[in-house]
Amino acid sequence: MDGLLMYVSIAAMMVIIPGVDTMLLVKNTLSYGPKAGRYTVLGMATGLSFWTLIAILGLSVVIAKSVILFSTIKYLGAAYLIYLGIKSFFTKSVFSLEAIQEQANAPTNSSSRHNKGSFMQALLSNILNPKTVLVYITIMPQFIDLSENVNQQLIVLASILTLLAVIWFLTLVFVIDYAKKWLNHSKFQKVFQKSTGLILVGFGIKTGI
Repeated sequence: MDGLLMYVSIAAMMVIIPGVDTMLLVKNTLSYGPKAGRYTVLGMATGLSFWTLIAILGLSVVIAKSVILFSTIKYLGAAYLIYLGIKSFFTKSVFSLEAIQEQANAPTNSSSRHNKGSFMQALLSNILNPKTVLVYITIMPQFIDLSENVNQQLIVLASILTLLAVIWFLTLVFVIDYAKKWLNHSKFQKVFQKSTGLILVGFGIKTGI
Protein backbone atom coordinates (compact mmCIF):
# COMPACT_ATOMS: atom_id res chain seq x y z
CA MET A 1 0.00 0.00 0.00
CA ASP A 2 1.84 3.06 -1.28
CA GLY A 3 1.63 6.58 0.09
CA LEU A 4 -0.13 5.71 3.35
CA LEU A 5 1.02 8.96 4.98
CA MET A 6 -0.34 10.96 2.04
CA TYR A 7 -3.65 9.11 2.27
CA VAL A 8 -3.92 9.87 5.99
CA SER A 9 -3.30 13.57 5.24
CA ILE A 10 -5.95 13.62 2.49
CA ALA A 11 -8.44 11.70 4.65
CA ALA A 12 -7.85 14.07 7.57
CA MET A 13 -8.53 17.09 5.37
CA MET A 14 -11.74 15.52 4.04
CA VAL A 15 -12.91 14.91 7.61
CA ILE A 16 -11.98 18.34 8.99
CA ILE A 17 -13.47 20.43 6.17
CA PRO A 18 -16.96 21.46 7.40
CA GLY A 19 -19.81 19.72 5.66
CA VAL A 20 -23.15 18.05 6.32
CA ASP A 21 -21.78 15.86 9.11
CA THR A 22 -20.38 18.90 10.91
CA MET A 23 -23.69 20.76 10.70
CA LEU A 24 -25.66 17.77 11.98
CA LEU A 25 -23.21 17.26 14.83
CA VAL A 26 -23.33 20.90 15.93
CA LYS A 27 -27.14 21.01 15.67
CA ASN A 28 -27.72 17.79 17.62
CA THR A 29 -25.11 18.51 20.29
CA LEU A 30 -26.39 22.01 20.98
CA SER A 31 -30.03 21.00 20.80
CA TYR A 32 -30.00 17.75 22.77
CA GLY A 33 -26.65 17.55 24.57
CA PRO A 34 -23.30 15.75 24.20
CA LYS A 35 -24.85 12.27 24.34
CA ALA A 36 -26.89 13.06 21.23
CA GLY A 37 -23.66 14.36 19.67
CA ARG A 38 -21.96 11.05 20.39
CA TYR A 39 -24.92 9.17 18.89
CA THR A 40 -24.50 11.37 15.81
CA VAL A 41 -20.84 10.31 15.58
CA LEU A 42 -21.91 6.67 15.94
CA GLY A 43 -24.35 7.15 13.07
CA MET A 44 -21.60 8.62 10.89
CA ALA A 45 -19.25 5.73 11.68
CA THR A 46 -21.99 3.20 10.94
CA GLY A 47 -22.70 4.89 7.60
CA LEU A 48 -19.02 4.74 6.64
CA SER A 49 -18.89 1.08 7.70
CA PHE A 50 -21.89 0.42 5.45
CA TRP A 51 -20.05 1.82 2.43
CA THR A 52 -16.93 -0.14 3.38
CA LEU A 53 -18.97 -3.34 3.20
CA ILE A 54 -20.51 -2.26 -0.09
CA ALA A 55 -17.05 -1.51 -1.51
CA ILE A 56 -15.68 -4.88 -0.36
CA LEU A 57 -18.56 -6.61 -2.12
CA GLY A 58 -17.63 -4.67 -5.26
CA LEU A 59 -20.96 -2.88 -5.45
CA SER A 60 -19.61 0.65 -5.09
CA VAL A 61 -18.13 0.50 -8.59
CA VAL A 62 -21.39 -0.95 -9.93
CA ILE A 63 -23.36 1.86 -8.29
CA ALA A 64 -20.98 4.49 -9.66
CA LYS A 65 -21.25 3.06 -13.19
CA SER A 66 -25.03 2.77 -13.05
CA VAL A 67 -26.55 6.15 -13.82
CA ILE A 68 -29.91 5.11 -12.39
CA LEU A 69 -28.57 3.77 -9.09
CA PHE A 70 -26.16 6.65 -8.59
CA SER A 71 -28.81 9.23 -9.45
CA THR A 72 -31.30 7.56 -7.09
CA ILE A 73 -28.85 7.79 -4.18
CA LYS A 74 -27.95 11.33 -5.19
CA TYR A 75 -31.50 12.67 -5.28
CA LEU A 76 -32.67 10.77 -2.20
CA GLY A 77 -29.71 12.25 -0.32
CA ALA A 78 -30.48 15.74 -1.61
CA ALA A 79 -34.16 15.43 -0.66
CA TYR A 80 -33.28 14.19 2.83
CA LEU A 81 -30.89 17.09 3.48
CA ILE A 82 -33.48 19.60 2.26
CA TYR A 83 -36.06 17.97 4.56
CA LEU A 84 -33.71 18.26 7.56
CA GLY A 85 -32.96 21.88 6.64
CA ILE A 86 -36.62 22.87 6.36
CA LYS A 87 -37.42 21.06 9.61
CA SER A 88 -34.60 22.91 11.40
CA PHE A 89 -35.58 26.29 9.90
CA PHE A 90 -39.23 26.09 10.95
CA THR A 91 -38.78 24.37 14.30
CA LYS A 92 -40.44 26.27 17.14
CA SER A 93 -38.46 24.65 19.94
CA VAL A 94 -35.42 26.53 21.17
CA PHE A 95 -32.79 24.52 23.04
CA SER A 96 -31.63 25.69 26.43
CA LEU A 97 -28.69 24.89 28.67
CA GLU A 98 -31.04 23.99 31.53
CA ALA A 99 -33.00 21.54 29.41
CA ILE A 100 -29.82 19.88 28.18
CA GLN A 101 -28.52 19.52 31.74
CA GLU A 102 -31.85 18.02 32.86
CA GLN A 103 -31.66 15.48 30.05
CA ALA A 104 -28.07 14.61 30.98
CA ASN A 105 -28.93 14.13 34.67
CA ALA A 106 -32.24 12.34 34.23
CA PRO A 107 -32.54 10.37 30.97
CA THR A 108 -36.12 10.12 29.70
CA ASN A 109 -37.98 8.62 26.79
CA SER A 110 -37.66 12.04 25.14
CA SER A 111 -33.86 12.10 25.40
CA SER A 112 -33.70 8.51 24.19
CA ARG A 113 -35.81 9.50 21.19
CA HIS A 114 -33.49 12.43 20.44
CA ASN A 115 -30.44 10.16 20.68
CA LYS A 116 -31.94 7.63 18.29
CA GLY A 117 -33.04 10.45 15.98
CA SER A 118 -29.52 11.90 15.97
CA PHE A 119 -28.10 8.47 15.13
CA MET A 120 -30.54 7.90 12.28
CA GLN A 121 -30.00 11.38 10.82
CA ALA A 122 -26.24 10.84 10.63
CA LEU A 123 -26.61 7.27 9.36
CA LEU A 124 -29.02 8.16 6.56
CA SER A 125 -27.04 11.27 5.68
CA ASN A 126 -23.91 9.17 5.09
CA ILE A 127 -25.66 6.29 3.34
CA LEU A 128 -27.47 8.67 0.97
CA ASN A 129 -24.39 10.80 0.30
CA PRO A 130 -23.08 10.10 -3.24
CA LYS A 131 -19.77 11.77 -2.35
CA THR A 132 -19.05 8.87 -0.02
CA VAL A 133 -19.30 6.50 -2.98
CA LEU A 134 -16.87 8.67 -4.94
CA VAL A 135 -14.33 8.56 -2.09
CA TYR A 136 -14.29 4.77 -2.29
CA ILE A 137 -13.97 4.58 -6.07
CA THR A 138 -11.73 7.58 -6.82
CA ILE A 139 -9.45 8.35 -3.86
CA MET A 140 -8.93 5.01 -2.13
CA PRO A 141 -8.00 3.02 -5.28
CA GLN A 142 -5.06 5.37 -5.82
CA PHE A 143 -3.47 4.00 -2.64
CA ILE A 144 -4.15 0.31 -3.30
CA ASP A 145 -1.51 -2.09 -4.58
CA LEU A 146 -3.28 -4.48 -6.97
CA SER A 147 -0.57 -7.12 -6.47
CA GLU A 148 -1.70 -7.53 -2.85
CA ASN A 149 -5.03 -8.33 -1.18
CA VAL A 150 -7.30 -5.51 -2.37
CA ASN A 151 -10.11 -6.08 0.13
CA GLN A 152 -7.67 -6.14 3.03
CA GLN A 153 -6.16 -2.84 1.92
CA LEU A 154 -9.61 -1.36 1.41
CA ILE A 155 -10.59 -2.30 4.96
CA VAL A 156 -7.42 -0.65 6.30
CA LEU A 157 -8.00 2.57 4.31
CA ALA A 158 -11.68 2.72 5.23
CA SER A 159 -10.88 2.06 8.89
CA ILE A 160 -8.39 4.92 8.88
CA LEU A 161 -11.01 7.27 7.41
CA THR A 162 -13.62 6.16 9.95
CA LEU A 163 -11.19 6.42 12.88
CA LEU A 164 -10.12 9.93 11.88
CA ALA A 165 -13.77 10.97 11.54
CA VAL A 166 -14.68 9.54 14.96
CA ILE A 167 -11.71 11.21 16.68
CA TRP A 168 -12.38 14.58 15.04
CA PHE A 169 -16.13 14.65 15.65
CA LEU A 170 -15.88 13.40 19.24
CA THR A 171 -13.43 16.25 19.82
CA LEU A 172 -15.98 18.65 18.34
CA VAL A 173 -18.67 17.29 20.66
CA PHE A 174 -16.41 18.03 23.64
CA VAL A 175 -15.62 21.55 22.40
CA ILE A 176 -19.26 22.34 21.61
CA ASP A 177 -20.44 20.99 24.96
CA TYR A 178 -17.81 23.09 26.74
CA ALA A 179 -18.72 26.23 24.79
CA LYS A 180 -22.50 25.92 25.07
CA LYS A 181 -22.58 27.98 28.27
CA TRP A 182 -21.77 31.01 26.07
CA LEU A 183 -24.34 30.00 23.50
CA ASN A 184 -27.35 29.86 25.80
CA HIS A 185 -29.02 32.98 24.39
CA SER A 186 -32.39 32.90 22.67
CA LYS A 187 -31.34 35.21 19.83
CA PHE A 188 -28.29 33.09 19.03
CA GLN A 189 -30.38 29.93 19.20
CA LYS A 190 -33.00 31.22 16.77
CA VAL A 191 -30.37 32.50 14.35
CA PHE A 192 -28.43 29.25 14.65
CA GLN A 193 -31.44 27.04 13.96
CA LYS A 194 -32.50 29.05 10.92
CA SER A 195 -28.91 29.31 9.64
CA THR A 196 -28.43 25.57 10.07
CA GLY A 197 -31.66 24.97 8.18
CA LEU A 198 -30.58 27.17 5.28
CA ILE A 199 -27.12 25.58 5.14
CA LEU A 200 -28.56 22.05 5.11
CA VAL A 201 -30.98 23.03 2.35
CA GLY A 202 -28.01 24.51 0.48
CA PHE A 203 -26.07 21.25 0.87
CA GLY A 204 -29.10 19.36 -0.36
CA ILE A 205 -29.47 21.53 -3.47
CA LYS A 206 -25.73 21.28 -4.14
CA THR A 207 -25.89 17.48 -3.77
CA GLY A 208 -28.78 17.26 -6.21
CA ILE A 209 -27.13 19.37 -8.92
